[in-house]
Amino acid sequence: VQFVESGGGLVQPGGSLRLSCAASGFTFSDYSMRWYRQAPGKEREWVAHINNLSTRTNYADSVKDRFTISRANAKNSVYLQMNSLKPEDTAVYYCNTVAPISWGQGTQVTVSS
Repeated sequence: VQFVESGGGLVQPGGSLRLSCAASGFTFSDYSMRWYRQAPGKEREWVAHINNLSTRTNYADSVKDRFTISRANAKNSVYLQMNSLKPEDTAVYYCNTVAPISWGQGTQVTVSS
């Protein structure tokens, strides 16, 4: 099982980023997927969830109405569109299944002026 996250960077408050995650080593279309994040000194938390057929999404309250999760089963990929970014969104972002076994390297998102 492997996850490769990309798309992070430095952005000003109010800006946008789109994260991508390429998954391999399992039948991607059978699994719900999540985006997680870990800020310095804090535990990793999930921020967005999508079921295997993209018929249901859920978001943490802290990102609701600002972030949008989507997926492309044909590409074994999951995405996170992040709008209206805030400094408190600064973290390393990871994708994974609902029951993670191993983690990718993540992608750093820094929101700062």
